[in-house]
Amino acid sequence: MIVRDFNKIIQDEKDRVVSDANWTSVRMLLAQDGMGFSFHITFLEAGSEHTFEYKNHFESVYCMQGKGSITDLATGETHAIEPGVMYALNEHDRHILRAEEELVMACVFNPPVTGTEVHREDGSYAPAEELVD
Repeated sequence: MIVRDFNKIIQDEKDRVVSDANWTSVRMLLAQDGMGFSFHITFLEAGSEHTFEYKNHFESVYCMQGKGSITDLATGETHAIEPGVMYALNEHDRHILRAEEELVMACVFNPPVTGTEVHREDGSYAPAEELVD
């Protein structure tokens, strides 16, 4: 059984807290935990806009707090993001995520991230086999 406390992670396990341009992700579960997926609580700053395309990962995201939108760049379709809304990138969808207010999101990645990833120029994470610790 794995039990982790979000508050202890942000205080004592800084290696599980990853930040990039206008977002911070607290990595509750990582590849090393052996679950087959990773689980994160991610904060996106109000007023920020992010273009992502996870070519090597599937992602599911549940909004816990805030207000924003997601636009599917293949279709141009935009959906409101607010507490209770979930989206899943089941086709590695290239998208723009906009945070009108600070967004607090619960995210699941498959395959799991290792915690060392950074977004590449195209908005994706490298596959695990390309990462070097």
